[in-house]
Order: sequence, then C-alpha cells, then structure tokens
Amino acid sequence: MAHLQKDRSLIAVLGDEDSVTGLLLAGIGHIDSKQKSNFLVVDSKTPLAKIEESFEEFTNRKDVAIILITQQVADEIRHILDDYDQAFPTILEIPSKDRPYDPSKDSVLKRVQRLFGEGA
Repeated sequence: MAHLQKDRSLIAVLGDEDSVTGLLLAGIGHIDSKQKSNFLVVDSKTPLAKIEESFEEFTNRKDVAIILITQQVADEIRHILDDYDQAFPTILEIPSKDRPYDPSKDSVLKRVQRLFGEGA
C-alpha cells in the first residue's frame, strides 16, 4: 500500500469559487508542466461534462492523494461518486458557504456505515 501513496502529494479540489479560492489561498494550488491544474471552479454555467471530465482526470492522476469536493458539486456527479471505489485518491465531501454538509448524502460515509452494518 505504501507504494500507492509514495508520489501522491497533492490535494485537488472541485467546488464553488469561494471554496476553491479559500483552499488556493491556503496553498493547495498547483499547475504542472502541461498546464494542468489541480482545481476546478464550478458555477451555474459549468457544463456537467466539464465537472465529470475534471473528476476523472483528478482520479487518474498519480500525484493526487485527496480530492476535496463541495457537496453541492458532488450531488451533480453523484452517479460517478457512488461507483468510485479506489483508495487513492481519497474523495472527501466538504460543505460550501451556501450549503451545509449533509452526512446522509456523503458516498464515503455511506460506504463506511455499510461496512460497519450501520444503515442501508
């Protein structure tokens, strides 16, 4: 398992402008030599295909350890999140300024609850 995490040093983020900006100010921003960033600002004009494409890109990158995704954006790609079963990168749903965290929607939390027999 250690070899899987050896080169994973980045946190990627998908979310609203305020959430992404705050995380970038905290220092998670990175743009590689191919001009690929580890973040995507999602607003009402962002096409679903772009969100899905960015999520797939982040999950396939070997340098990303964690993907933070605001729950509002996660709801838009819930059909993909529910099928995601890899250990790395780990997906963590976070609240946004406009919407509080709802644990009943969190795919990872649901998986953990099923593992421990606590819920449907």
